[in-house]
Amino acid sequence: MKKKVLVTGVAGFIGYHLCEFLLRAGHSVIGIDNINSYYDVNLKFARLNQLGINSENADIYNNITESSIHSNSMIFVKLDINDKEFLPKLFSQFQFDLVCNLAAQAGVRYSIKAPQAYLDSNLDGFLNILECCRNFNIKKFVYASSSSVYGNSDEVPFKEDQNVDNPISLYAATKKSNELMAYCYSHLYNFETIGLRFFTVYGPWGRPDMAMFLFTESILNNKPINVFNNGNLSRDFTYIDDIVDGVGKVLLEKSKNSQNYNIYNIGNSKPVKLLNFIEEIEKKLNKNAKKNMMAMQDGDVNKTYANVSKLQADYNYHPKTSIAEGIEKFVSWYSNYYKK
Repeated sequence: MKKKVLVTGVAGFIGYHLCEFLLRAGHSVIGIDNINSYYDVNLKFARLNQLGINSENADIYNNITESSIHSNSMIFVKLDINDKEFLPKLFSQFQFDLVCNLAAQAGVRYSIKAPQAYLDSNLDGFLNILECCRNFNIKKFVYASSSSVYGNSDEVPFKEDQNVDNPISLYAATKKSNELMAYCYSHLYNFETIGLRFFTVYGPWGRPDMAMFLFTESILNNKPINVFNNGNLSRDFTYIDDIVDGVGKVLLEKSKNSQNYNIYNIGNSKPVKLLNFIEEIEKKLNKNAKKNMMAMQDGDVNKTYANVSKLQADYNYHPKTSIAEGIEKFVSWYSNYYKK
């Protein structure tokens, strides 16, 4: 049955891919994004363009822009989730069946430089969406949490029921707060909320502040790459198609778990050492990296490793993409997009 889905953060990396997934599956999407300048807005407009959204129209606040590719199925509105006047109007106008919140101020390291941005978007904006879900009778609300909530825990692989009371960045603290806020709203207003703890997502159309993008760009331009903690880091790198497959299942399918409130890890469950990750990029580019070995950065964690058994049990989630395959696809996209 065709669903009407609100996707926030639609000009972002995961938001864009989720839209493509939902549209292919025959659903209609209303996408919102404030298109902030945390990273190159041209990349955000290029993603929207892939969805048939005209950049000129998309850059006007509160303006409804219809897709030229997906007529009657895709609409974009430039809107901040913090907007307490226009967001409720949008909920009232479109009467969404499902809401997926991927809008947030991203980045662990940036949260040390610009903490207010995280409070505005990740707390105040998140509350605004919860209020709209409550007031407009939304039955299922899915939102992005993060593996960063686990901090530097030695209990690996990370499991949803372990303690997450020791975040080591403000970004992580806001994501833990989102989970608590969602729990309250599920309990008080009886609608389903599902938080997804994402583990290092990469792939085509990825974020320029992420390792995959930074390393590829620097190696191709003969610039040294910064390798933090002297390379003694591991990440549960998860390819975008596997992430979107999981998000799509959670959004559209009925869980085997009857609780109103749930948290799931969504990752690859195969951590990769940072130096091995770099080596794989070097192979695909056929070029060696100049490595600038550095100390650990504030807010960073040593290792991420997802136990995804809960998501497997409830939604039959099974990531399929190997690191070698995923990196090859990213490098191919990057070379094409930037004509390298």
